[in-house]
Amino acid sequence: MEFAAGRVGARGQEASFAEVAGRAFREETLPQGLTPGLEFFSDFTLPDYGYPYGGLIVQAEVDRETGQVKLLRCVGVNDCGKIINPKLVEGQIHGGLAQGIGQALTEHVTYTPDGQPIGSTFLEYGMPLAEDIPESLLFDTTETPSKANPMGAKGVAELSAVGSPAAVANAILDALSRLGVTHLDTPMTPDRIWRALNP
Repeated sequence: MEFAAGRVGARGQEASFAEVAGRAFREETLPQGLTPGLEFFSDFTLPDYGYPYGGLIVQAEVDRETGQVKLLRCVGVNDCGKIINPKLVEGQIHGGLAQGIGQALTEHVTYTPDGQPIGSTFLEYGMPLAEDIPESLLFDTTETPSKANPMGAKGVAELSAVGSPAAVANAILDALSRLGVTHLDTPMTPDRIWRALNP
């Protein structure tokens, strides 16, 4: 079957998509036993899960005077099974990284003493901004097809979303450990870092 310019063809015959769709609803144009229409129902249950895996390393710089963190570089590798669209995979990895950076550095929900949430917008919540993402991102992928589905696909965005909070936190604690700070809860805001450096 060939699809081009709104038409579909095979073996020298072709028709527009509209013509094909119209024929699908006329019983006389269909092979015997087929129900007219374009609806198709099917169920598929995975026999097992396809587990992605990967690794992530972050390099961070901490300003001792302000507690401000600058992420310098992020290097990682992800195995998400069979890759169909490399650009989509790259976008998923970058999006997951941004989500994890937000969890590690900025995102938190605050409440008044009587339990009312203070943050009513994403600005107050602390969504990560473009400036929070390292300028140097080096990611690679490997392909080990999953045996749990016909396409060999696994998840992809979870890899960087799950790994990046720990990688960012470890990079910050590595920088702070030289100054005697060995534990810090997330989000590692400048205020928390400054207080840890100035007990």
